[in-house]
Amino acid sequence: MRGRAAPKGQRCVKIPRTTVVGGAGAGHADMRRRLRLRREASLTLLLGAALGLLLYAQRDGAAPTTSAPRAQEGAALEPTAGLRVFPAPDAGAAPPAYEEDTPQPPTPTGPFDFGRYLRAKDQRRFPLLINQPHKCRGNGASASGPDLLIAVKSVAADFERRQAVRQTWGAEGRVQGALVRRVFLLGVPRGAGTDGADAEGAGTQTHWSALLRAESRAYADILLWAFDDTFFNLTLKEIHFLAWASAYCPDVRFVFKGDADVFVHVGNLLEFLAPRDPAQDLLAGDVIVQARPIRVRASKYYIPEAVYGLPAYPAYAGGGGFVLSGATLRRLAGACAQVELFPIDDVFLGMCLQRLRLTPEPHPAFRTFGISRPSAAPHLRTFDPCFYRELLVVHGLSAADIWLMWHLLHGPRGPACAHPWPVATGPFQWGP
Repeated sequence: MRGRAAPKGQRCVKIPRTTVVGGAGAGHADMRRRLRLRREASLTLLLGAALGLLLYAQRDGAAPTTSAPRAQEGAALEPTAGLRVFPAPDAGAAPPAYEEDTPQPPTPTGPFDFGRYLRAKDQRRFPLLINQPHKCRGNGASASGPDLLIAVKSVAADFERRQAVRQTWGAEGRVQGALVRRVFLLGVPRGAGTDGADAEGAGTQTHWSALLRAESRAYADILLWAFDDTFFNLTLKEIHFLAWASAYCPDVRFVFKGDADVFVHVGNLLEFLAPRDPAQDLLAGDVIVQARPIRVRASKYYIPEAVYGLPAYPAYAGGGGFVLSGATLRRLAGACAQVELFPIDDVFLGMCLQRLRLTPEPHPAFRTFGISRPSAAPHLRTFDPCFYRELLVVHGLSAADIWLMWHLLHGPRGPACAHPWPVATGPFQWGP
C-alpha cells in the first residue's frame, strides 16, 4: 500500500501495470479482429461471384458472329466460297453510315417481350384488311401475269418513302418491254387502337384506316394485314405475302422483295433476269453465311437460346432486297407454312430455303449494307450515279436520295461515267 514501508529484511518489487490486465479484454480484441477478417473474406467472395456471373452472362455476346459452327473450341471454319460472311457486330458501336449526307433509317428501340412472342408465335393467320385482288390480272396485265412484281415492306406512317418508290424505280408499266407491277406490304400501326400517340405517330385506328384506304383507292397498291406492324412481325409479312402472291399472282415470272429505303436499278435487274427461266428455282441477293445468333440483350437482333439454340443460322439473303423466280415463290409459300416462325424475317426465309434444300445465289451488285468506301480512298463520295448505274440494289437511302439518284441516272443526258454501258451482272469494281 502507498505510504507503508516494507518489513525489514524484505525487498520491494514493483509490478508493471500491464501485467495486471485481465484475460477477458484480450479475448474481446481477438474476436473483433477475427470478425473483421471474416467480413472482408465474405465481401471478397461476393464480389468474385458477381464478377463471375457478369462474365457468364456476357460470354455469348462476346463471341464473334462471323464464324460457322465449331468442331472444337478456338478452331474457326472456312467460309463457304463465293458467299458473303456476316460482319462481326460491335455491341458498343453504332452501325456504319452508308454516306455522311444520307440519314439512317430508324431503328426500333426498347425492350422486346419474348415471353409474349413465344406465347403468340403460332398464330400465323391474320385477315387481309386491304386487298388488291386484280393486281396481276387487270389493268393491262397479260394472261400469263406480270414479268416482275415489286413487293416493298413499309409502315403506315412512311408515306413519303412510298411516294418516292412510286415515282422512281417502283413505277408500274412497261420497262424495257417487261410488265412491272407493285405492292406495299403493311401491318396495323402498333398502338393504333388507342387514343394516345402510337409508335409511328399520333392517330387512332380509324385515322390510320381512313388514310390507308384513301391511299389504296388512289394508287391500288396497298396490302394491309391485321397484325401489329413491328420489327419482329416482319416474318408475318413474309408468310402472308407469299400466300397472297401464290393466290393472286400465280403466273408471275419474277418477284423483287425489299425495303422502302432501297434504290433498285430496275433496268439492270431485268437484264440480270432476262436469261433466267422463271420455272426454275432462283433466289438471288446479298447472301450471308455463318451468321451466329446475337445473344447481347441490347442488340436489335437479340435472340435468346430458348428461341434458337443452334450455333449458326442457315445461309440467307439480306432482307433489304432480293429477287426470286415464280417457281421458288410458290415452293417457299408451302415450305414456310411448315417452318416454325422466327422473329428475324430474312433468317426465317433462309430456314425455309434450307427445308427445300435450296441455296440462295450471291450477287455482288446487291448492296444491302450500302456502298462501302475502299480503304485506299476513305474520302471518296459513294453517292454518285456512276456507282449506282453498275448495281442492282443499294440499301439505306432517304426518300430524297432515292428521287435524286433516279433523276441523275435517268435524265436526258445521263451521268458522264467511264463505262459506256452497265455491267450489272459482273462483280463491282472501283474506278474505270
